[in-house]
Amino acid sequence: MTGRLFLIVGPSGAGKDTVIAGAMARLRPTDDVILARRMITRPLHSGGAEQHIPVSPAAFARLRAAGAFALDWDSHGLSYGIGAEVQPWLDAGMTVIANGSRAALPAARRVFGAALVATEITARPEVLAARLVARGRESAADIAERLARSRGLAPAPVHLSIPNDGTPAQAAALLLAAIQKDGPTCA
Repeated sequence: MTGRLFLIVGPSGAGKDTVIAGAMARLRPTDDVILARRMITRPLHSGGAEQHIPVSPAAFARLRAAGAFALDWDSHGLSYGIGAEVQPWLDAGMTVIANGSRAALPAARRVFGAALVATEITARPEVLAARLVARGRESAADIAERLARSRGLAPAPVHLSIPNDGTPAQAAALLLAAIQKDGPTCA
């Protein structure tokens, strides 16, 4: 039995971490869901809700070379990786949630195939801008660059799109419903 990987993508400030946390808080043990923590070349307490595993760029490069990642990518001057342990979890029939990147979707499709449920969290541009300012992690120039990048990307072909312009609980409920739905995709 192959599990499903909900790879959560979307622009910076869309609330991916908040939506993931909201859905995870409402899951039951019988839902058989595992949250994959990313390794990122960024300090742990750098703003935002994600509890990633911080690593240095040199350590990340060694881990990448050793095959420690099922999926990895570089974005915004940082490196991101989802551990190779995700594949045995999927092979055991588990549902896995991971914070990803729209730019990594082609590689994710090659790696995970039919197990992938590409899930995009969206928000209006003014909402994105306000959230990026509120998290206090980037300079005004960095925020402008992130917003320009998100406008410049072609729409990602995804299985599921969740708007996060309302309350985080509303978006988390939509993700939770998709996770708890039977079947390999939730289009």
